Amino acid sequence: MQELIIDILLAVVVLAAAGILLFIGRREGGMTKKQRKMMVRILIAAAILLGLQFAPAKLFDQLDRYLFPSAGRWIRFVCYLIDYFIIGYDILKKAAKGIQNRRVFDENFLMAVATIGAMALAIYENGEYLEAIAVMLFYQIGEWFQSYAVGKSRRNISSLMDIRPDYANVERDGALEQVDPDEVEVGSVIVVQPGEKVPIDGVIVEGSSSLNTSALTGESLPREAKTGDEVISGCISMTGVLKIQTTKEFGESTVSKILDLVENASSRKSRSEDFISKFAKVYTPAVCYSALALAILPPLVRILFMGLAANWSVWIYRALTFLVISCPCALVISIPLSFFAGIGGASQQGILVKGSNFLEILSQTKTVVFDKTGTLTQGVFEVNGIHHSEMEDTKLLEYAALAESASSHPISKSLQRAYGKEPDRSRVSDIQEISGNGVTAKVDGVEVAAGNDKLMRHLGISYIDCHSTGTIIHVAVGGAYAGHIVISDRVKPHAKEAIASLKSAGVDKTVMLTGDAKKVADQVAASLGIHEVYSELLPAGKVEKVEELLRVKSGKAKLAFVGDGINDAPVLSRADIGIAMGALGSDAAIEAADIVLMDDDPLKISKAIKISRKCLRIVYQNIVFALAVKFACLALGAVGIANMYLAIFADVGVMVLAVLNAIRCLFVKKL
Repeated sequence: MQELIIDILLAVVVLAAAGILLFIGRREGGMTKKQRKMMVRILIAAAILLGLQFAPAKLFDQLDRYLFPSAGRWIRFVCYLIDYFIIGYDILKKAAKGIQNRRVFDENFLMAVATIGAMALAIYENGEYLEAIAVMLFYQIGEWFQSYAVGKSRRNISSLMDIRPDYANVERDGALEQVDPDEVEVGSVIVVQPGEKVPIDGVIVEGSSSLNTSALTGESLPREAKTGDEVISGCISMTGVLKIQTTKEFGESTVSKILDLVENASSRKSRSEDFISKFAKVYTPAVCYSALALAILPPLVRILFMGLAANWSVWIYRALTFLVISCPCALVISIPLSFFAGIGGASQQGILVKGSNFLEILSQTKTVVFDKTGTLTQGVFEVNGIHHSEMEDTKLLEYAALAESASSHPISKSLQRAYGKEPDRSRVSDIQEISGNGVTAKVDGVEVAAGNDKLMRHLGISYIDCHSTGTIIHVAVGGAYAGHIVISDRVKPHAKEAIASLKSAGVDKTVMLTGDAKKVADQVAASLGIHEVYSELLPAGKVEKVEELLRVKSGKAKLAFVGDGINDAPVLSRADIGIAMGALGSDAAIEAADIVLMDDDPLKISKAIKISRKCLRIVYQNIVFALAVKFACLALGAVGIANMYLAIFADVGVMVLAVLNAIRCLFVKKL
């Protein structure tokens, strides 16, 4: 009766597993050839096993009468052996290669020894072969689910690879010719037609179009681009034909750097992954030697010291059960898979994580330090007023714009936009930029100084304070104060919501560092709800302030710095974790930061932290669950309470559950 119940339960489980495999196989068009082949093998082996188990018992007995004595027993063995090889030949092959390469102690070796041992015991006792084949069958089902899970998360990351352009259009003799993007030199003009990817970073010299940037940023809304705008590789032109003059080689373009970043993310392992790798190297040999001791020592003790029968078959069976239970698949597979899936889920949201170690650090972040310009504000400065001018406003603006004409700083750019003309650089000489203060130059032979109040004090020029909120550019002409220009930046639409979201995500402190005037910095910080603000800092001052914050943080809490990735590279490198904001096309961001946000939305920071914490929760769940079940079942197996069926659950069941739990890291949209 007990055997019938076991057979029925086996049939239910096998049929359920087969049904799930078939459902996934039909639903997922992206199954690999190897996965399809494995699925067919599992289904064939399961069908043969069920057929043999439910075949009439007298069927093989009749063969003894018609052929030769014990013919039924050996034919039955051959049938089960064929089924065993159908489902397990690759495991045996891998185990043999491992022994040959002196890498003996792995899951393939454990499965091979346990199942061959169970088959040998069944032959010796003329017993059931079910356990040996069931162990191998369910192990392969678990491996298939693991392969499917890895493939699914890899496909999510690989969706980024769709941004890789296959060709670039170059116009030659009035016709478009498709060439390899690697062959296009800097300064060449390429043509991008509607529906095509932008292959190389550049500037639009003709045409306008809506650009689909969803593959890069996760943002579904298209971005309008026109002549003079910079465009990055990986975007898709949706509506118009664009002629683009390339500014980088293909290997240095944004798309190449992103793909390289994603492809190499798995090489940077977290401490949890390193622990599991080291644990498996010690654990697997230990349980193999323990199983050997369990098979040999108790029988010897029974014979030598207790005067009892050895019961070799009982203790060998327990040792084999112990081996099956001990297989560390659940840990070795699910932990890296959890991080891999977490990185894949983040990449779908336009958050590129350079490695699972950074995902682990991010989950412990308690302090987030922000740069202001381009991070919390839009970095689009506008001239909002000219005060106390001793000359015409347009003349004062002209002097300031020409003096600042050699600078690429956003404030300099805003002065030039307000001036409205292309600066005539031949009118400017002796330009000297004083870091954190401003510039001095000669314009039409006249000494001009444009900068903050520090510059005026440095030059010994009396100036008039401004009560307006914004960046104040004081201008001196010919050594005399001429007035000041008010320039202000706009706070990003989601900045306030982003700070509130960080607080709700468990971040204890938010800090803003800026080179702006104290009045401007305090006003922005107050409007956003930031805890601390430090203003009028030079780049070196930002590094010093971050180092000070790192010294006072407590315990395992980590500090993240968020900057635009260009001017803030030293601080990004110094923080526990650097996050580059608005980094599309920025080489410095991709090089210096640990995490790159593919758009300039600060709201993505809290989402990145939530993704990392979800991923780490799942990792710890899998570690605790797998180890608890393993050690409990190992103890039960050693004393003879656990049989091969419990061993199957302890190995394959735990692995499948851990893998399915790890897949949850992919689903991050609602975080």
